[in-house]
Amino acid sequence: MIISVTMNAAIDRTVAVPNFRQGHRHRSVESRTVPGGKGINVARTLGLLGRPVVATGLAGGSNGGWILRRLREETLLTDFIRISDESRINLAVVDPTTGEQTEINERGPGVSVDELDQLLKRLDYLAAGARLCVLAGSLPPGVDMDFYATLIGIMRTHRIPTLLDSEGEPMSAGMRAGPTMVTPNKLEAEELVGHEFDTGEDLYSALTELTDMGPSQAAITLPQGCVALVGEGSEQRMLEVTIEPLEPISTVGSGDAFAAGYMAALYDGMSQEMCLSYGVACGAEATQHLGAGRLDRRRAESLLDSVTVRRVEAPTGV
Repeated sequence: MIISVTMNAAIDRTVAVPNFRQGHRHRSVESRTVPGGKGINVARTLGLLGRPVVATGLAGGSNGGWILRRLREETLLTDFIRISDESRINLAVVDPTTGEQTEINERGPGVSVDELDQLLKRLDYLAAGARLCVLAGSLPPGVDMDFYATLIGIMRTHRIPTLLDSEGEPMSAGMRAGPTMVTPNKLEAEELVGHEFDTGEDLYSALTELTDMGPSQAAITLPQGCVALVGEGSEQRMLEVTIEPLEPISTVGSGDAFAAGYMAALYDGMSQEMCLSYGVACGAEATQHLGAGRLDRRRAESLLDSVTVRRVEAPTGV
């Protein structure tokens, strides 16, 4: 089983608005409202890929009740801690004429110490029957920035490989706890290492900087695929994994689909090259749908033949 943790679950509403302009009145041509939060998106995609997964985390108020009802309707296995405060609502506006998207995310609910303690106990219980864990998304306001580090510690006790995908201080603190893999996009990676990437060499140097911060491995996701530093010791290698980008309907959630594809292949015991290839194929296919957590498994797997994996030499001085 794969555990997917969503600390800040949400109701995600995505609307398609042609020729969107700030300050003007518009009519949407398509909309979709689903349970969201990065961990839920990853769990939903893992379910569509046919891997056993349980979605857990925090869900609160009437919004949290709606989230859990909808997840049950999707036949996704859940084990959330119910909290008293209201889960958030997020809005994404996609302009299909340009491909641009605008996201407005609420901060999320307040969480008590007792509610967090309940979650820690629940995760320790779930870890006893799990093989992999995903920690994805933001933390609710007021939760300690090192909470992901605490969760990684629990998984390490159970010897469970963990993928971490967050941002800001929760991501930095979590990385220091030594997760197995981190998957920031380019902008998130620039924030983590503290400088922009002007060249391809900068990207590869950043992979070493990321792993120096604590994780065993790192992948930076890009529109055309990813670059990654994987393996340990004499088996460590830098890889460039690419695919011809598809004309996107929406890129919302493509990074979550990458993480799900990577973990699905890892669950199957595949090589790191295959895990990254499957992640890139899933991320590309996810751009063909409006809203996060949507994916056609057959189409994603048909894209594997279009994925190229190339080993690259570490930049001088790395």
